[in-house]
Amino acid sequence: MPIDAFDALACPLDGEALHRHDNAWVCPQGHSYDQARQGYTHLLPVQHKRSKEPGDSKAMVEARQRFLAAGHYQPVVELIARLCCPNPLPETTFNILDAGCGEGYYLREFSLLVPESMRVAMAGLDISKPATLAAAKQDKRPTWLVASNAHLPVQDASLDRLLCIFGFPVASEFARVLKPEGRLIQVDPGPMHLHELRTLLYQQVETELEPKAPDLDGFRLVEEDEVSYRFHLTRADDIQDLLMMTPHGHRASAEGRARVAQLSELELTAEVFVRVYEPLVG
Repeated sequence: MPIDAFDALACPLDGEALHRHDNAWVCPQGHSYDQARQGYTHLLPVQHKRSKEPGDSKAMVEARQRFLAAGHYQPVVELIARLCCPNPLPETTFNILDAGCGEGYYLREFSLLVPESMRVAMAGLDISKPATLAAAKQDKRPTWLVASNAHLPVQDASLDRLLCIFGFPVASEFARVLKPEGRLIQVDPGPMHLHELRTLLYQQVETELEPKAPDLDGFRLVEEDEVSYRFHLTRADDIQDLLMMTPHGHRASAEGRARVAQLSELELTAEVFVRVYEPLVG
């Protein structure tokens, strides 16, 4: 499938459209952002940071790369692709942004699943510089950005699809950048997701038997689907990668992490909800 770099970018300081000049993006006010030699662009001003090095660490990114490359979440990818693809296929270039893209796994996999006749412009952004760097190293075709969901460096009404996969939706920003006919694909863990791991880590694990779709201001839920399955980790290193790539790696107590460290295999439940929202017009 042909993939174009997404170019409808906006200056994170003043919101003006960015234009490409050699290896830099420049706005009419003169703000300039160089593309790194690895292929990503840093569009996260210091005033938009809450810490010196926000987002996932290099170790978390590397653990996620190894875990996802093994295909444990492939059924999740396939459901996202099915709900993301338009029907009928568009005649013009389809603009997709992955907000909170991590190391780019879902965009790379999506590009393998959509029809060959569909032309797509892709961008992925993450607040973590190590994550965006890893994404850019693996696939040069999309536009990769260090940026925040709270201040998307994207022009108004420029996106056909916005993916937020295990991330943090910012409804006002998401509504701003989507076309009126665009769709938000919100992906969240279900109550039984990684239940076996959480039971080992914590003394008490609560599960909501009937999870409700979150209400997002400015959006209407139009479709919802779920994927649930079991998968088996057969190496201690794989279990540690899963722990490291999730927030549980630093939330759990030392005792809980020690229990997990003793395991050489673990059978787990994956439960993921994929919800499609449309922006409310007017």
